[in-house]
Amino acid sequence: MKQLIEYLARALVDEPEAVEVRATSIDGAVFYDLKVAPGDIGKIIGRDGRTVNALRTVVQHAAQKKGEKARLEVVDERKQVAAAPEAQLPAP
Repeated sequence: MKQLIEYLARALVDEPEAVEVRATSIDGAVFYDLKVAPGDIGKIIGRDGRTVNALRTVVQHAAQKKGEKARLEVVDERKQVAAAPEAQLPAP
């Protein structure tokens, strides 16, 4: 499954070498975190989220065919970096 996600993501982005997929197993389901270069986030998400929803559908159906449960999430480092300074502010 991990190879499928990497293959599809690398076909969509401008920087395929920056594609990373992490798998975490929780309660019988596998959660896949897809990380791409900051400039490629829009290509993975697509207009109105259509591309990422299509990727999620493919992953879910491929997992279902194997009798598994899977979930795909896109990791957006831009949000994590922007949220970090706010977390360090003292409470009023």
